[in-house]
Amino acid sequence: MDGKLTIDTALVRRLIAAQFPHWRHLRVEPVAFGGWDNRTFHLGDEMTVRLPSAAAYCQQVEKEHRWLPKLAPLLPLPIPAPLAMGAPAEGYPWHWSVYGWIAGETAKRERIANLSEFATDLARFLAALKSIDATDGPAPGQHNFFRGGPLSVYDGETRQAISALGNRIDASAATAAWEVALAAAWKGPPVWFHGDVSQGNLLVENGRLSAVIDFGTSGVGDPSCDLAIAWTLFHGQSRNIFRAGIAADQATWARGRGWALWKALITAAGQIDIAPPAIPEAWRVIDAVLADCEA
Repeated sequence: MDGKLTIDTALVRRLIAAQFPHWRHLRVEPVAFGGWDNRTFHLGDEMTVRLPSAAAYCQQVEKEHRWLPKLAPLLPLPIPAPLAMGAPAEGYPWHWSVYGWIAGETAKRERIANLSEFATDLARFLAALKSIDATDGPAPGQHNFFRGGPLSVYDGETRQAISALGNRIDASAATAAWEVALAAAWKGPPVWFHGDVSQGNLLVENGRLSAVIDFGTSGVGDPSCDLAIAWTLFHGQSRNIFRAGIAADQATWARGRGWALWKALITAAGQIDIAPPAIPEAWRVIDAVLADCEA
């Protein structure tokens, strides 16, 4: 977070009271897991308030207000519906949003009834998103940390992480996998992608995928960044089903591995002085990606 900025219920109450007084009587409570890029609060029973936690995320507000209403009718699952955009005030320096509440729980593995079915449903959603007309959509840039652009943006960071991890991983295999991903250049027209398809941004009800949230890193470009979940959540049959459902060719699959590997490597490199690692999942993903390269 920038400086000493505090984003809490008191701030949200003041912002709502000043800018949307017709909602001032509604309760404001933090969402159980409000995320890192944004802080999220319940507003009554049917809305949420979402505030960027740092300047790096503030460009995403206007983007979501512009594009989500256009994408929503064309998708097979609910996505966030912007209801109002708030202005900087009360010491808070950026625009912020009020959204409709979407029921569901984050997609922890134990909440998913059938992983293969989940893979089918997610692939169907991403295929529908990719098929939407991308004309004038937001190209990769600072607003989404260059999701949808070439992996070379993260080349230095990735190689530095491999070096930092040393003999804790198979550095040669990791480097080879990364270079394969770099070489598998995107040659198609830009298409819509979500940008952060992770378990925290997928909701489940009754064991099924029920909604997709947080389009802050969305845009139009190369959709391979949306494939990282193939190694962070899926495995074996469910991974194969997911790949078939999104019709990923060999080059797109290689770039998807690259996105998963980049994130896992930099996460693991940040944990090398902790025993055991605070985020062991990153190490598992590295192993899964490298095993997939060898298959």
